[in-house]
Amino acid sequence: MRELRIRVLAGVFVVAGVLSWAGARLWNSIGTLPSVPLAAPIVLAVIAVILLATALSLRARLKAQRERRPGAKGVDPLMAARAVVFGQSSALVAALVAGMYGGTGVFLLESLDVPARRDQAVYAAFSVLAGIAVIAAAIFLERVCRLPEDDDDTTGAASTA
Repeated sequence: MRELRIRVLAGVFVVAGVLSWAGARLWNSIGTLPSVPLAAPIVLAVIAVILLATALSLRARLKAQRERRPGAKGVDPLMAARAVVFGQSSALVAALVAGMYGGTGVFLLESLDVPARRDQAVYAAFSVLAGIAVIAAAIFLERVCRLPEDDDDTTGAASTA
């Protein structure tokens, strides 16, 4: 399994942001603008919390297993691999969604004097922040599930548990 690359996530974010900004300008020329739902930052924040909780749980279980504590519950490699895949896919989707709402938010900065658009810009900003939190939690989860022998790997193609 390949590691998440920050450049890929940043590229997805930027491309989605530019396309969303252009789409918002086009949509506004027609006379309407799609709204940023209040649920967007909430859902992204919940995903970030789930990823962080999973990472912390796995890290504690792996530490107990390494220290050979009596009664330590081991980590199933398949479960760890599923967690990493969930984290990677969540990070890619979060980069796309955060870029999309970021582009819309940048467009909305032009009309902050309208209360409805100001609220939409705030929701967009919180969505971008929550998307960044998802990406950070996914990267942390991936680092937790990295195999110990991957630290000495100089090829850059690290495999995860």
